[in-house]
Amino acid sequence: MEFDSPVDTRTDDAPTRERVARSILELGPSTAAALGERLDLTPAAVRRHLDHLMEEGAVEAREPRVYGTRGRGRPAKVFALTETGRDRFDQQYDDLAVQALRFLAETGGDAAVMEFARRRVAGLETRYREILEAHPDVEPSVALAEALTHSGYAASVRESPLGPQLCQQHCPVAHVAHEFPQLCEAETEVFGRLLGRHIQRLATIAHGDGVCTTFIPETSLSSAQTTDSSNERLSHR
Repeated sequence: MEFDSPVDTRTDDAPTRERVARSILELGPSTAAALGERLDLTPAAVRRHLDHLMEEGAVEAREPRVYGTRGRGRPAKVFALTETGRDRFDQQYDDLAVQALRFLAETGGDAAVMEFARRRVAGLETRYREILEAHPDVEPSVALAEALTHSGYAASVRESPLGPQLCQQHCPVAHVAHEFPQLCEAETEVFGRLLGRHIQRLATIAHGDGVCTTFIPETSLSSAQTTDSSNERLSHR
């Protein structure tokens, strides 16, 4: 039988608590049960670490999103990183980047900020092409997720009732993108171009969501354009 130690083990537990926080960072909002299974921790240990992370303001409990018909019973809460929690992990941009973009916006306008945002994600396309050349059989969306992961976004492709979704568990520029959404817009542009889809952003970390989520429709851009053209011709008959 397991008993929780009455001794204050907060210092000794720090590495494990870091694992809990990083697991949420990399795999998104998670239930306590999922964290326990993933990290091989007892329910009591998971609760202790989550309680401490919430006391610090690093983690918050949320109601889970439910797709389709909700079953009986109340679904278990999920635990997500807060902005404070994300601050624990290395950020590629800080206040200096925000100040620089503010100056760029003041001197060159929104167009200059957008051009900067597009140049910033140009390297993503290069990494994406390299992955496809090395692994020609991989799905384009998976190749894109891997390219994003190399850039610090902890990305993956997941199936949902709505269809495949590109999920980014971490955003190294979230603080900057909160004030300058052009960074997200440039990413969305390059995602659509690389995948050849009319993709749709469903959620972003920069605007308070736990995960950046992008819906990837099955219909290709060329097919959608053909359908749109056909519908337009019919409407003029």
